[in-house]
Amino acid sequence: MIQFRVTTAASLLALLTSPFFASIAAAADKVVLQIDGAAAPFYAPLYAGVDKGIFEKNGIEVEFIYAAAADILTNIAAGNVDFGFPNGDAVVAAAANGLPVKVVHTTYQRGIGALLAKGSSGIKTYKDLKGKKIAVTSLASPNYLQLQVGLKQAGLSLDDVSVEVVATGAIVQSLQAGQVDAIVFSELRKYNLEADGTKVTMILSNDFLPSFGNVVVTSSKKLSANPDLVKRFTTAVTQSYEWVIDGHIGDALDISLAKYTPTWPKDQKAILTTAFEQTFVPSVWQSALTKQKGLGAADLAAWQKNADILAQYKVIDSAPKAADFVVDPSTIGK
Repeated sequence: MIQFRVTTAASLLALLTSPFFASIAAAADKVVLQIDGAAAPFYAPLYAGVDKGIFEKNGIEVEFIYAAAADILTNIAAGNVDFGFPNGDAVVAAAANGLPVKVVHTTYQRGIGALLAKGSSGIKTYKDLKGKKIAVTSLASPNYLQLQVGLKQAGLSLDDVSVEVVATGAIVQSLQAGQVDAIVFSELRKYNLEADGTKVTMILSNDFLPSFGNVVVTSSKKLSANPDLVKRFTTAVTQSYEWVIDGHIGDALDISLAKYTPTWPKDQKAILTTAFEQTFVPSVWQSALTKQKGLGAADLAAWQKNADILAQYKVIDSAPKAADFVVDPSTIGK
């Protein structure tokens, strides 16, 4: 045991300002955040939060790793990672299967999934997909769930289409090259297609399946055992997104492209800026609810509606109660 003898106020001050105590004060909780898909500039607020010291200010050191949404939730439930950033639909499916996961920050207030097709394809509604080849990134992906619901609402099933699994980095190119007739992926990729001169037909999944995009999740055990850590983490996430919203889109993208997604084409910054300005900032990260309660606020009624629709269309066997797996960040630690 290390013992210290303090005889005067001056010696106490010297001790507290010594490198030894400074190193203790600077110690941060190391956490692993597993993000849906692969490293991409769309996660720039999180990368910027680390680079600008926002997480550090909240006493947290973050390691980013990546996986499919279903794998993230399995890892969260097993305690293999501390936090996850999967799509909301996948969280509902995980909760329906009894996994002990908790949404602690509804970062994306709406879903960004969409069916994209070339304007020349003649595909204007889900009914037009009969006999067509549709690409998704994984049969465990949220977009695959959205495809199933969209088809069922149109009176079709998976038997009426041909589903192709195409990697995240190649799915847009598969549409451009005519290898598939449509993709169910992210509405943000519309900007890439249009920049290349492709006229795009887009059907937003959120129009028929109100849902959420990426959200912060942790395990029930971690939330219960260490609410302070969860609170500090969600606070850092909120502050990171606020920094970007408050006039730092370009700065955040520069950080992402230089340090976290270096293989992403640098000439895509203009397209990404447009996506952030026209989609992310006004209607994905912010909503009427966040104006009242702050970023990450949880709309339990909307979450329940999402779960009920997935159950209605037999994507999941039964709808879990939103209150059992969704937590508003303002209530953490109270």
